[in-house]
Amino acid sequence: MTLGDHPHVFHGLPVYTFPEPDRNTDLPEPDGVAWRVGTTVYDAGEEWEEVFARFLDKVDTTRVRALIVGAWHEAYDTDSSAVIEALLAARDRLPALRALFLGDMESEECEISWINQTDVTPLLTGFPALEEFGVRGGSGLEFPAVSHARLRVLTMESGGLPAEVVRGVGASDLPALEHLDLWLGTPDYGGDSEPADLEPILSGARLPSLRHLALRDSEIQDAVAAAVASAPVVARLETLDLSLGILTDDGAAALLAGQPLTHLKKLDLHHHYITEPLLDRLRQTLEPAGVELDLDRDDADEDVESDGTVWRYVSVGE
Repeated sequence: MTLGDHPHVFHGLPVYTFPEPDRNTDLPEPDGVAWRVGTTVYDAGEEWEEVFARFLDKVDTTRVRALIVGAWHEAYDTDSSAVIEALLAARDRLPALRALFLGDMESEECEISWINQTDVTPLLTGFPALEEFGVRGGSGLEFPAVSHARLRVLTMESGGLPAEVVRGVGASDLPALEHLDLWLGTPDYGGDSEPADLEPILSGARLPSLRHLALRDSEIQDAVAAAVASAPVVARLETLDLSLGILTDDGAAALLAGQPLTHLKKLDLHHHYITEPLLDRLRQTLEPAGVELDLDRDDADEDVESDGTVWRYVSVGE
C-alpha cells in the first residue's frame, strides 16, 4: 500500500489547504475547516515556517480548531524540530486548537520511512487542550513518557515504529485516551518492538478510557494477535484493528482460542494471509453476535521462490 492521498476530513472537519502566496482567494471560516499548512519537499519556494507565518497573518488563528502539518523542505533529510518550534512559539495564538497532525505527506512527496521526525511530546506538553494528535514517519521519532489529561485520539503512522516509542506510549498517563492507532511496521524500517513492549498498553492500566485499539502493519502480527487474545484491555474495547500486517492462520487461531470477542462492534483484519477455513471460523463465531468483520485480503500478496520459501509483506513499509 502506498499513501497516495491527503485526508479529506480531519477531526470531523473538511480539510482545506492554505493557499500559495500568489493565489488571491477567499479563505473559509477559521473554525469551519481543518487547515493544512505545508510546502514542498523538493525545490521549495518557501520554508514551512514562512508558510506558517503567512497563515498566522492571514487567518484568525484564535478560532482554528484543527491543523495539519504537511510537507516541510527536505523532510527526507531534515527533521521536524523547526516545525515544532514554530508551532510552540505560536501556541498563544492557537487557543482553540484541539487537533494536530504532524507529517501529512503522500508517498510521491516523501516515502513514509523517509520522513524524519524527532521528539514530538513537546507538542502535547505545549498544547494541553489537544484532543487529537497524529504523527507520520518513524525515522528519528521519539515519544518519551508524557502525561496529558485531555488527549482522546493518538495515531502514529510508520513503516517501522521504534520499540522505545511503543514503550513511551505504554508508560504515558493518558486517562482520556479513547482511540490508539500504532503502525508497528518492520525491522527493515526501524520497527523493532516485540509483544512484551506492548504489555503496558494491553494491560490497560494507564488507559482507562480506551475503546478503540489498532496495532497494525506489523511483521509480527501473529505474535501481536496472540498477545491481544489474552489482554485485559480487550474486554472494554469496542473496536479492535489488527489490519495491514502479516496475519496468518496462527494469529487467527490465537484470537479464536483467546477471550471472547463477541462484545466487539468491529474486528478489522484486512490485508491478511488467513486461509478460508479460518476465515469461516471467524465468521461463524463473530457474525452471529453482531460483530462487523473486515476480512478483505486487500493487497496482501505472497511471493514463492523456487525452493518453496514464501515471502509475505506488510501493507505499508517504505
